Amino acid sequence: MLITDGKPKRQVLEFARLGRSTYYYQRHLGSLENHRGGRPLTGWSRTTTGQQIPDEAVKNYITAAIAGDGLHYGYLRLTYHLRRQYGLVINKKKVYRLCKELNALHPQRKTQVREKRQLARNRVVTGPNQVWATDIKYGYVAGEDRFFYMTSLLDVYDRSVVGCHIGLSCESKSILQLLDRSLKQRGANPQGLVLRSDNGPQFKSKALRRGCQALGIEQEYIPPKTPNLNAHIESFHATLEQECLAENRFGSYYAAMMTVRSYIEFYNKRRLHSGCGFRPPTEYYQATQDGLLPRAQLRI
Repeated sequence: MLITDGKPKRQVLEFARLGRSTYYYQRHLGSLENHRGGRPLTGWSRTTTGQQIPDEAVKNYITAAIAGDGLHYGYLRLTYHLRRQYGLVINKKKVYRLCKELNALHPQRKTQVREKRQLARNRVVTGPNQVWATDIKYGYVAGEDRFFYMTSLLDVYDRSVVGCHIGLSCESKSILQLLDRSLKQRGANPQGLVLRSDNGPQFKSKALRRGCQALGIEQEYIPPKTPNLNAHIESFHATLEQECLAENRFGSYYAAMMTVRSYIEFYNKRRLHSGCGFRPPTEYYQATQDGLLPRAQLRI
């Protein structure tokens, strides 16, 4: 419906209950059907002095910058290069289009698909070898002025340190080897075992995740800034710091390694633990396995 004369458009549209936007849209429908959207391509760019530079010349500028000057620039830096070097008034979108026509765009980084990590949840532990907690701690060798790493595995039920890696580096493969060695030494079944850790890069690595999956171990991660959800291993490392590391000034890495190993043996076999009914963890574990103690329910 087009209104050419007669009553004012506003009155006619109100009488017909037709919106003004609908009327004007229909009036210009013919021109809208041929509208392709966006600004038409000009085929040239302008300099700050008003000179028109054809797109082919701009392409030559880009080719010269990449091939001649050896600039390893992406389209964004090339945009600023063209503005500074040739005084072009040009935006990054056009430079991107010209680089695409020249096949001069850098390969785009592939987006890595992150594997979903299972967050730690409240659990009821009723026996050994159900949940092992792990974390990494640093020690200092004063005589060599360097640090060393300790990765501990702690059974949250009987508080035993089932394994510990000590080294000048700590990679995911070291943790995987520690897991395998600790399972064999303890005679534990990995199927259904839960490994709880923080979000350190060694624990999030693909190598460790795939190794745990192959062993049948379920990994879970505490949320960031919630060390209380991994309190058992945090408590052990605090005790290790207070009773072993802070009491010794190590002259060599070998001395530090032997001292830490000796302390872990003391911790497992002789140190009384309040969480084990004031028994050493190894004694508590053995009594539980022999049925001499009733199975407790530990909520973590």
